[in-house]
Amino acid sequence: MRIEVKVKPNSKKTFVRQEDDGIWTVAVSEPAIEGKANEAVIKALAREFDVPKRSVRLLHGEKGKNKLIEISRESSV
Repeated sequence: MRIEVKVKPNSKKTFVRQEDDGIWTVAVSEPAIEGKANEAVIKALAREFDVPKRSVRLLHGEKGKNKLIEISRESSV
């Protein structure tokens, strides 16, 4: 599954929510420096979708606030 994400770094609270337009907002306390906010976004989305961090991949938007994220649901065999 691919989702569009708008990131809010340096937030007082960390949260994940889907907006009415279908875009997800992810607020993280980490700054947008040296990939810290990106890592926090991946961690927050993994928690939200109950998947391992390795199942959340940043496809586009590494240096911007708008990102395209792919979330893989791993099936247990």
